[in-house]
Amino acid sequence: MTETVGGAQRSATSKSGAKKATGKGARLSIERVFTTEGVHPYDAVTWERRDVVQTNWKTGETVFEQRGVEFPDFWSVNASTIVTTKYFRGAVGTEQRESSLKQLLDRVVLTYVKAGREHGYFASETDAEIFEHELTFMLLHQYFSFNSPVWFNVGTSSPQQVSACFILAVDDSMDSILNWYREEGLIFKGGSGAGLNLSRIRSSKELLRSSGGTASGPVSFMRGADASAGTIKSGGATRRAAKMVVLDVDHPDIVEFVETKEKEEEKIRVLRDAGFDMDLGGDDITSVQYQNANNSVRVSDEFMRAVEENTSFGLRGRTTGEVIEEIDANELWGKMAQAAWACADPGIQYDSTINDWHTTPETGRITASNPCSEYMHLDNSSCNLASLNLLKFLADDGSFKVTEFVKAVEFIITAMDISICFADFPTDPIGETTRAYRQLGIGYANLGALLMASGLAYDSDGGRALAASITSLMTGTSYRRSAEMAGVVGAYDGFAQNAAPHTRIMRKHLAANDDIRTMHAMDIAVHREATKQWAENLKIGEKNGWRNAQASVLAPTGTIGFMMDCDTTGIEPDFSLVKFKKLVGGGSMQVVNQTVPSALKKLGYTGETIEAIMEFIAENGHVVDAPGLKPEHYEVFDCAVGERAIKPMGHVRMMAAAQPFLSGAISKTVNMPESSTVEEIADVYFQGWKLGLKALAVYRDNCKVGQPLSSQKSQDDKTSAAASAAAGEAEVKTVVVEKPIRRRLPKSRQSITTSFSVGGAEGYMTSGAHENGELGEIFLKLGKQGSTLSGVMDAFSIAVSIGLQYGVPLETYVSKFTNLQFEPSGLTDDSDVRMSKSIMDYVFRRLALDYLDFDTRSALGIYSADERQRYLDTGSHQPVSKGSTAAELVESAPESLKEQAAAEVTTQADVAPAASELQVETAKPAPSEAHTSAELLEQITGSAVDSPLCMTCGTKMRPAGSCHVCEGCGSTSGCS
Repeated sequence: MTETVGGAQRSATSKSGAKKATGKGARLSIERVFTTEGVHPYDAVTWERRDVVQTNWKTGETVFEQRGVEFPDFWSVNASTIVTTKYFRGAVGTEQRESSLKQLLDRVVLTYVKAGREHGYFASETDAEIFEHELTFMLLHQYFSFNSPVWFNVGTSSPQQVSACFILAVDDSMDSILNWYREEGLIFKGGSGAGLNLSRIRSSKELLRSSGGTASGPVSFMRGADASAGTIKSGGATRRAAKMVVLDVDHPDIVEFVETKEKEEEKIRVLRDAGFDMDLGGDDITSVQYQNANNSVRVSDEFMRAVEENTSFGLRGRTTGEVIEEIDANELWGKMAQAAWACADPGIQYDSTINDWHTTPETGRITASNPCSEYMHLDNSSCNLASLNLLKFLADDGSFKVTEFVKAVEFIITAMDISICFADFPTDPIGETTRAYRQLGIGYANLGALLMASGLAYDSDGGRALAASITSLMTGTSYRRSAEMAGVVGAYDGFAQNAAPHTRIMRKHLAANDDIRTMHAMDIAVHREATKQWAENLKIGEKNGWRNAQASVLAPTGTIGFMMDCDTTGIEPDFSLVKFKKLVGGGSMQVVNQTVPSALKKLGYTGETIEAIMEFIAENGHVVDAPGLKPEHYEVFDCAVGERAIKPMGHVRMMAAAQPFLSGAISKTVNMPESSTVEEIADVYFQGWKLGLKALAVYRDNCKVGQPLSSQKSQDDKTSAAASAAAGEAEVKTVVVEKPIRRRLPKSRQSITTSFSVGGAEGYMTSGAHENGELGEIFLKLGKQGSTLSGVMDAFSIAVSIGLQYGVPLETYVSKFTNLQFEPSGLTDDSDVRMSKSIMDYVFRRLALDYLDFDTRSALGIYSADERQRYLDTGSHQPVSKGSTAAELVESAPESLKEQAAAEVTTQADVAPAASELQVETAKPAPSEAHTSAELLEQITGSAVDSPLCMTCGTKMRPAGSCHVCEGCGSTSGCS
């Protein structure tokens, strides 16, 4: 239990602006929850040494190497790699370089505890020590993580910037605009992102006061800021700069702003088709503008009602506030949806809703957000984030660990507030505002995994009820703790001015909590505790005030999500059921999410059925028609992409369930299929307003052409180009181009599964045939799952299968790949192919024996054991006596048989003939009807086709909030 002891507390402000306690006032008394007295958290786990080596995905050159780093044995290779490469400080190879997770955690935790002592948070030295151990335990065991700037900066010689989210301000003057560029650069350098609203800058339709000329307008000044951001990487080359630009819907330049990125995307398309390198990170992508920022339009209730009622809307001059132009609201709304359909920008921020939930309106309005739209508060302010790993609070009996969750939130909120006491800030105004209002952003990750493990569909009333209850409990506990801290070290400086509105917002949260409709024992228990926390929060807060103007947001949790080994990020559902897991020593393996068996067990399935379903998912990437799985349970395993992808409104409704219990907003992009229409996007944005969201962004699959896997000219583009060229000719010539036709296999086909061993390497080959018996596909699986060789075999199988279906004769493959020599090679367990020079050599000899007629095989020199024996017994050469030597046996064979005869006579004396383990069965449906290997990979893994490749390691990235994050190295495309 954590409580305050003692009487009232006065506080004084230090030179840095942070408050220090004076006198003997109230302090926090800390009770152990996760740790044991006398046992340090480090001593209760097993540690091991690992090597972290990363290579350039294009050249194979080693780009990072640190050997012998120390991590707990239960941390995944992915997590340890990301922490080593991203968060360990000091030059590699020097004594100053961190080499153990212990050093990293101590650097951060001890800094926090020291500041807590200095600023009067703890009742005694014993309480400070317990706090240190509890915080260390939770970080060590991946219960939560601070945001990345904490790991970059705290406890180092660098400025101790702890905030990831910043909001700047810019006024209608050149000095202010140039200062905007400078301040953004300082924030990017510290590993964070910034956003701001440009609506104070007069439009290009207004006059300059000094000269009477026409103003440039905010869009023109965006160019300079975009170029600056493009040259700065956050945190010292760890990731691209992240930024947000916002414009109010009533700004006279709103149409230009809305269409800006759409026009640039069209430039990318034209330049790409002309042969320029327009990939993300390509040599020529810098020739287009506005690519480094997320754009959002601030819409008011007034505008949305005009859209709803199909009326006009006034655009107002910045200098006078008068309407200078009337515009059709629906026409502008359509332009927003069209631009978002074409390039995913702009997003929408619902201004009236945001400010209706504002705790400090007497200080100023909320006009902007951070780059991912989760932090929304005063201009020139910042927010430090931390996220809980929800799956850690799922008990073995399927219940939610309510008490542990509450205590974890208490510890985390306390630590986050302490960090403001010692934190450095990139500008004086940001430092002053943050110390005065102490904005915090606690959140969570792994919601999608928690719901699945609990047997709840993401897009379901039950799933939303649990998410709402957990979010309410988290924020209610946070504010209750904030009120307790206000009694210890004082309320935030701006509280007195905003006491009434702050209290009003607390009551709005409580009222929303009362509206939650619980459905299951799990969310009933969570909701009951949430109700208790909100009641205590109001009681204590009305006495003490609150220490923090805001407490919670839902961030994308990209890199830190991997640090915690989370299956899902932020509020997102599971991305796909099949993922790739990095292995010790290099390589990766395809695995089914480990949340799936927990979910199946929760739903009442038994061991053998669970195994069968897991095998089906591994092969197909989804659960439809999985053996033994009831159709009514399919929805539990719905993911963001792939078969049975969650519908767009499923994402929106989940956001709406959580939003009433957050101080800030939610970083999330609603994924939409490529076939989505402009009207559907407009409706999603409209429903976001109706459901009370604060911000919303969409991404239509394949809408951006500047992505690596979209860089090849599509057939449609080629056809269009050809048609355009032909239009200029006096005479149009028709050219008939012969194209291969793919002959697909039937859904149910005859197959042969062969187990084999080549030089001790074991594996399985499954071959499927057309109705006429011709080979149409092969699948190779090696016993050494996860090895590079296994991955190569998977890709090789796909390539050969597609070639066969497009008409490449099997004998062509046989002639090319037999006698190919590499390890493993040697003895096999196949009586027809006793020796093999490689797995390729064996596979194609076996396929030739199974699918080619005798004459064709004979020409290739491939015979079965029976055929060779018959030849030796009855061949035209002189009879072979029982006493003949091996050399004589070989010599008596024709040239085409000499090699295999040599292998046969060499091995038959000491190797017992192995029975051919051939089994004919009815094959399962093909994993995909995909036309390319990329499409087949997408079918199995659920990857979004146009997700970018990581610029650091080349791994396919996946969405995290409104950004993308690399599962291989933790790099992000701009998340904070």
